[in-house]
Amino acid sequence: MLIRSFARILAVMAISAGGFATQTAFAENIPLYESQETPGRWVAEGWKTDFSRATIPYWDVTDVIGRDNIPSIDEPKFEDVSNNIIIPGNEPVIGLELNGDARAYPLRIMMWHEIVNDNVGGVPVAVTFCPLCNTSIVFDRTIDGEAVTFGTSGKLRNSDLIMYDRPTQSWWQQFDGNALAGVHAGRKLKSYPSRLMSLDLFKQEYPDGKMLLPDPRRISQLGRNPYAGYDRTSQPFLFRGEMPEDINGMVRVILIQGSKPFAVALPRLSEDGSFSKDGLTFSWSAGQASALDTSRISDGRDVGNISVVDKNGNHVVHEITFAFAARAFIPDLEIIQ
Repeated sequence: MLIRSFARILAVMAISAGGFATQTAFAENIPLYESQETPGRWVAEGWKTDFSRATIPYWDVTDVIGRDNIPSIDEPKFEDVSNNIIIPGNEPVIGLELNGDARAYPLRIMMWHEIVNDNVGGVPVAVTFCPLCNTSIVFDRTIDGEAVTFGTSGKLRNSDLIMYDRPTQSWWQQFDGNALAGVHAGRKLKSYPSRLMSLDLFKQEYPDGKMLLPDPRRISQLGRNPYAGYDRTSQPFLFRGEMPEDINGMVRVILIQGSKPFAVALPRLSEDGSFSKDGLTFSWSAGQASALDTSRISDGRDVGNISVVDKNGNHVVHEITFAFAARAFIPDLEIIQ
């Protein structure tokens, strides 16, 4: 196998509606694996991905289910959050606000779809959630000036969702937005600040906000957690790596990625209420149920609401994930406990 390192290439620059600079850039110093043999099962599945380009060895991928068996929502519909009379206020939602457009994506819906291709405040975004890692991240879905849609590949890496873009069928890691295989291998999606928060807190902060309506394809499952007891287990589902030795692998951590990534363990933050590092302030408040505890989401134990802001009070990109996933993707990650 030939491994060729390539230097950083400047991002393809464009300006999206709403004034945000875009979009995908090439990540730094990622080795490119070439001349790998494409697994025959992927050929049989009819992928059009250019598997001659990859940033990972293919043995690192776990096949689980078929492509799009977990269906993305591509034509999302919303209602005023003030109209909600069904979802309990302690249930978690992914809260997103762009250009004055605030939207809530309940995890009771995201659990069964994992990706919502949306336009928020004039910005094409992919709102994503991987239940096995508890990661919710919002990506700009503009690539080379074109708004693309993403779907679920049915594959995992480190128990994290592998997405694919529909035009080129390149594979992308949900955990960090890095392209793993295909013509876009080595690129990285731009992400926007979003928050895992209770529905009550979203309504309090954004009383005029909108909330995602259920998709008819999975409406019978709403409110149910198919991974009952998952965030109390000793071994994450379909994870083949080593568990961390200095922290319970299923402890939630608040991860800040970048040139010097670090994470704060949830027990530390919930005990202190706030924490500051590198110009960022982490805050915790009670009121959000775990979506991965009991079989009915609203009965889950209180894991609280978290915000991360900079010195100007602006929310910053972060993710709330399990320690095992954070260390699997960033082995030398500092976790403050």
